[in-house]
Amino acid sequence: MNKVLSAAELQPAQPSVVQIPAPAKSRRKQFVMLGAAIAIGVAGWYGFQWWQAGRFLVSTDDAYVGGNVTPLAPRVAGHIAEILVEDNQHVDAGQLIIRIDDRPFKAAVERAQASVQQQQSALDNLRAQVSLQNSLIEQAQADLEAKSAAATFTTQDAKRYEVLASTRAGSQQDAQRSLAADNQAKASVAASRAGLAAARQQLDVLNTQISEASAAVLAAKADLDTAELDLGFTQIRAPIDGLVGNRLAQVGTYVSPGSYLLTIVPEKGLWVDANFKEDQLRSMAGGQAATVYTDIAPDQPLKGHVTSLGPATGAIFSVIPAQNATGNFTKIVQRVPVRITIDPDQARKVALRPGLSTVVTVDTGSH
Repeated sequence: MNKVLSAAELQPAQPSVVQIPAPAKSRRKQFVMLGAAIAIGVAGWYGFQWWQAGRFLVSTDDAYVGGNVTPLAPRVAGHIAEILVEDNQHVDAGQLIIRIDDRPFKAAVERAQASVQQQQSALDNLRAQVSLQNSLIEQAQADLEAKSAAATFTTQDAKRYEVLASTRAGSQQDAQRSLAADNQAKASVAASRAGLAAARQQLDVLNTQISEASAAVLAAKADLDTAELDLGFTQIRAPIDGLVGNRLAQVGTYVSPGSYLLTIVPEKGLWVDANFKEDQLRSMAGGQAATVYTDIAPDQPLKGHVTSLGPATGAIFSVIPAQNATGNFTKIVQRVPVRITIDPDQARKVALRPGLSTVVTVDTGSH
């Protein structure tokens, strides 16, 4: 007997569903709050660091290594006889690097030495003449004294004969003879006096000539010093320790005073010139700590300090300063060069070269 099924029984069977419990809302909230707390903590830490130090830091990438680069030029003209260095070679201060043909300068020294000897001989001769002239003056003085004494006697003798002749105790002829002798003695005295005066005048002339000869000796010695200096200038030496760069000098080339030969680039005593914007200089001053990052060794920051701030903006020292009095004006933030000295113990970390690019950060709150 067939069983009659109901409508409910005729419906297809529904698959069973396993109910998965939803995560607790409290646990999700805990994660959100933890993340927010971490974010706030990190932000607070960075904010604290910025407040303590970051707000005092100013940076610029318009900064370059500088140094006292020394170009060399000859002080005398001549042909280059020898070059003792090569490009990029290290040289020490005082080291001979270029020699100019010195033969003409040696000849000039010899001529100057001969001139000094000649002038000195002339001076010695004049001094000998002065000594002789002093002897002649003494001789003339003695001769004058002797003739003056003789003239005194003849004058007295002439007076006696004149008295005798007037009393007829003596002859008129004797009186005339004694008078003539007296006149002759007086003339001899006058001649001796004139000779003495001439001898003294000659001594004055000799003294003047000695002054001139002494000046000539000094001039000759000065010429000798100049010739010896010029001879020394034929040897061109390194003025500082450093590396040879941009060598244009060639053996056999004729050079004149001031013509460029090569450059000595220092390896020590370098600095950094950082061009900061004018609005970055509000609190900047000498002595503040600085950090230098170089492109040649970016992982080795160098410590230094601000030495000085430039007296004017870079535009003032440009070849053609800006003229803003006419036409339309567009304000451009100016930059001021700031000298950064690298601490001595830091300079050995990186092989710096003048002209290298750097990034400089100055802590304006450090001083």
